[in-house]
Amino acid sequence: MKLRFEGRICYIRTLAVEDADEIVQLLLRNREYWAIYEPRHPDSYFTAMVQREKIRESIYQSRENREYSFGIFEVATNKMIGHISIYGIKRLPFLSALVGYSIDESATGKGIATEAVGLVLTFGFEELRLHRIEAYVSPRNAGSVRVLEKSRFQREGLLKEFLYINGEWEDHYQYALLEREF
Repeated sequence: MKLRFEGRICYIRTLAVEDADEIVQLLLRNREYWAIYEPRHPDSYFTAMVQREKIRESIYQSRENREYSFGIFEVATNKMIGHISIYGIKRLPFLSALVGYSIDESATGKGIATEAVGLVLTFGFEELRLHRIEAYVSPRNAGSVRVLEKSRFQREGLLKEFLYINGEWEDHYQYALLEREF
């Protein structure tokens, strides 16, 4: 199922196997930048073969209504400048999911992440009929904290030693947005 949602400065669309080479270029450009807040990946992760497999898995997950992975593209250039997913989708009694995203370092600070999050929230609340969408963010990641707060997420707490990143257990904030607040 191909999904596409348009914004003013970016659009998001579900990934296709043909996107693997472009994803690899995005990953390589941001390998060090994204590793600040995300676990490091083995060299094999940065290959078209592995990325094609990840896309195939995301297509399967979307058919099962468990996860939707999107590329983020600049409207002006159609260049892939990030990715965003709504994942861990749970049906009743929860009706919840998580959102996660990464933006090309060269495209940060332009409102792109905020717009992409808004597009995914609209999909999650209006199409998937979710009640609650959550996000986890490193307290050190001020840019992502701003994105979530501009998107009306509320900070609910601090998850102590939540993720193992680059040899350290790191705390993360838990944010959530409820359907009625959207």
